[in-house]
Amino acid sequence: MTTPTESTTAVTANATRVLVLNSGSSSVKYQLLDMRDNSRLAAGLVERIGEGTSRVVHSPLTAGGAGKRERIGAIADHSAALKAVAEELALDGLGLDSPQLAAIGHRVVHGGLRFTEPTVITDEVLAEVERLIPVAPLHNPANVTGIRTARALRPDLPQVAVFDTAFHATMPESAARYAIDVATADAHRIRRYGFHGTSHAYVSRRTAALLGKDPSEVNVIVLHLGNGASASAVAGGRCVETSMGLTPLEGLVMGTRSGDIDPAVTFHLKRVAGMSADEIDELLNKKSGLMGLCGDNDMREIRRRIDEGDERARLAFDIYIHRLKKYIGAYYAVLGRVDAIVFTAGVGENAAPVREAAVAGLEELGLAVDADLNAVRSGEPRLISPDHARVAVAVVPTDEELEIAQQTFALVAPEGV
Repeated sequence: MTTPTESTTAVTANATRVLVLNSGSSSVKYQLLDMRDNSRLAAGLVERIGEGTSRVVHSPLTAGGAGKRERIGAIADHSAALKAVAEELALDGLGLDSPQLAAIGHRVVHGGLRFTEPTVITDEVLAEVERLIPVAPLHNPANVTGIRTARALRPDLPQVAVFDTAFHATMPESAARYAIDVATADAHRIRRYGFHGTSHAYVSRRTAALLGKDPSEVNVIVLHLGNGASASAVAGGRCVETSMGLTPLEGLVMGTRSGDIDPAVTFHLKRVAGMSADEIDELLNKKSGLMGLCGDNDMREIRRRIDEGDERARLAFDIYIHRLKKYIGAYYAVLGRVDAIVFTAGVGENAAPVREAAVAGLEELGLAVDADLNAVRSGEPRLISPDHARVAVAVVPTDEELEIAQQTFALVAPEGV
């Protein structure tokens, strides 16, 4: 674990706040948390950066907060976006110049093999994150831009990178390696890295707590189902397998991503359809998955269409569930013993029909869903399996921002705080 450098200003005992930044290509999501009680002080979003119709949405979450604010106007770049974030926070007395701000935690999608723990950002660290751009061209460039901008605003403040790939670094080589020429793979960093790691880490721990056990005692299959979707097999608190690979394209059927596909499809599209590498990339990442199958990537809309008898929507749903069941079965085999299967993220937390269908027919594996429990809408972790089920089925809302904040604060806080 990388520790703060000597040039980093010391964090004082009363500095207990962490600002979490998630910088995308045209957006910045943020939350400010107080780590004394993990409470949220503010949250917001800057979107459509670089457009004339940029939008800033800010929600003060303190007792004296003035309510949600929204403004539309041109935000030229990420520097202007973070200045807008700072202005909104300052209106609530939570400015970036506050002595209570301990650090800024950045979500970074790809950390490669080098970064397997939260890391204080230095020039060397930032340069290595930039070197990883070829294996994360959709995400790391925006992450780097957000980091550079935040460091320019508060060069004296510890800034920490928390990597999506880090939780999956415990996978054995037998799971992480692809069966291609080793020299070629090593030269070009080709292996399974996995993503959504902060979610899988947080949810697997919360699931163990829900079962009243220590994470080291529990084997869990985590199903992170959002527009992006991934599965992981977690044995005793350590990831041993995950569905996403070198990039977030591999694995489950997603909103606009294909997930698993015969790699020869890409050669076929190039030879027969005359498609370029960029066109194939666009197809598989942005025009496939549920969107490619039925024209919608919103599970609520797909379910509505199914209820109206739409066969394309029904087929898309069936393909989605079929792939999900394949991974449940595969990870059951990898783990040998499964204590719980847990659903999380937007679809996993809210789409009862997905949970029901994913488990249906797996009774011989000890899996079942109670219809009444499954129908309950709640923001709290909960079991949805009947008491007699051999394997618990749970719904645990993810909290990646809290996970990033906790990992950031644990790295920079003075001992005893």
